[in-house]
Amino acid sequence: MMSVPALHSSSSVFFRRILSRFPQDLSLAFAYGSAVFRQTGGSPGKNMLDFVFAVDDPVTWHTMNLIENRKHYSFLRYLGPKHISSIQSEYGAGVYFNTLVPAEDRVIKYGVISTDALIDDLLHWKTLYIAGRLHKPVQILLQNENGKLRAALVGNLKSAVTASFLMLPESFSEEDLFLQIAGLSYSGDFRMLFGEDKSKVSNIVKDNMPHFRKLYNSILQECPQVVYKPQQGRLEVDKSPEGQFTQLMALPRRLQQQITRLVERPGKNRDVEEILLQVAQDPDCGSVVQQGISSIVKASSITQSAKGIATAGLVKTLSYSAKKLQKMWRGWRRKPA
Repeated sequence: MMSVPALHSSSSVFFRRILSRFPQDLSLAFAYGSAVFRQTGGSPGKNMLDFVFAVDDPVTWHTMNLIENRKHYSFLRYLGPKHISSIQSEYGAGVYFNTLVPAEDRVIKYGVISTDALIDDLLHWKTLYIAGRLHKPVQILLQNENGKLRAALVGNLKSAVTASFLMLPESFSEEDLFLQIAGLSYSGDFRMLFGEDKSKVSNIVKDNMPHFRKLYNSILQECPQVVYKPQQGRLEVDKSPEGQFTQLMALPRRLQQQITRLVERPGKNRDVEEILLQVAQDPDCGSVVQQGISSIVKASSITQSAKGIATAGLVKTLSYSAKKLQKMWRGWRRKPA
């Protein structure tokens, strides 16, 4: 359901070998980004491989990982697993990244998040940091039988569709929808101002349309709010106030709260349902939803990036930033004048 078509056997062995380097009690492991999925103008073979590991017990996992892979950590390794887990959970988006790690003749980056924090983000869009990555095709490498996590992964995709419907016109193409979905987690991300290619979202979508279709096909087929015509690659969504109200009421809780803050006048204290009913009748409904998403992403992207300087260490931070700028420069040079 969540993963893309089966890995080629050589890729499967390669990823299994990388995973074997880490403590094994993972509830979810996935690879993502331009080194896994081709992007227009990219060179997958050279890019750093990105992973996310969800773990039930971060203190135990970091304890084991510090024994097996102590050199992956910055100076924070001297604080021990409890402090590392606290830094992971209490700051930024609840993720602890180790970057520029050599593995299997490649360079990798991996983020560690607790299973509970991941489920919270998937269901409520608390930070949209990992939930946003999972709006796009990823390569699921390992997933345990946690039913709550499985349901949250599907719920996150449904929320991405619902939010995108609110920001799109009545009729649109599959590509329009997938561009909107892929752009959700970049909306408001301060890193898009520098260090990232401005055409990143279209690069992600254009070469990966089959992967997006596979990810969202069953959700679109079953959604009562939309008429989906896969043969024509077209969709029509209910833009009536009633339709938009239904969609607004289905949005993740944090986004509803952000929308409420944007439109509620001081001292009124109306409930969320009443405010969303007003937004549903507003011609600028889509714009309000967009602003709500941007405010969530902006906050988490700034705090997580600040945390990243400590978790990576200064030398790795400078090296990682230089690689990002170099990649962006290559993208600019490829563009026709």
